[in-house]
Amino acid sequence: MTPTNPQAPAHKVETVMRKQTNWHNLWFYQKAVVLYQLTYVFTRRFFPAYGDRTVDQMVQAARSGKQNIVEGSADGVTSMELELKLLNVARSSIQELLEDFEDYLLTHRLTKWLVGHPRYDGMLKYCREHNYLSDYQPFFEKWTDEEAANIGITLCHMVDKMMMKYQQKKSDEFVTDGGIRERMTAARLGYRTSQRETIEQLSLEVERLQRENNQLKRQTPQS
Repeated sequence: MTPTNPQAPAHKVETVMRKQTNWHNLWFYQKAVVLYQLTYVFTRRFFPAYGDRTVDQMVQAARSGKQNIVEGSADGVTSMELELKLLNVARSSIQELLEDFEDYLLTHRLTKWLVGHPRYDGMLKYCREHNYLSDYQPFFEKWTDEEAANIGITLCHMVDKMMMKYQQKKSDEFVTDGGIRERMTAARLGYRTSQRETIEQLSLEVERLQRENNQLKRQTPQS
């Protein structure tokens, strides 16, 4: 009996759903969480309890930055196009928050820490090396408004820069892999190709078995 030939590896069928991004591991998300909590405490400490619309605007901008990263990452499972749009909304919210922190320093005649300021290098180093809320939260009630606002500005710049790089990476993936329609088409074509290859393999196997059966018939003595 002729040994069975090993089957060729099955054709890889494309999937429509992408792998879920764990946004908790994204550095810019971690810093966005810090920004939201920092902004909440900042507005509570340094703005009047009632009557200033800036409080709601800043808190909502910080929350929008964080939440749209989450929503964009979740929606990216099926639509990278929607993910990119939501990440852009997140960046816009962070830019709005940045403007509010800078306006606060300007209107209250406080110093914006730039290169050359004695606190600038230390602040930049700390913000680069620390992402978690637990690294910043102990200082929320201790920092002056100038300190907290400069930390907020620095984190806004860092989040924006990280998100720009991340969006570019996602854009490159979009060009390579396409959107949901292209992935659905690829999945359908891949499934059909897999079916065709399976049918061809089965047909070859049937032909082989028929040949072996005919050979056995010829070898069997007639009564």
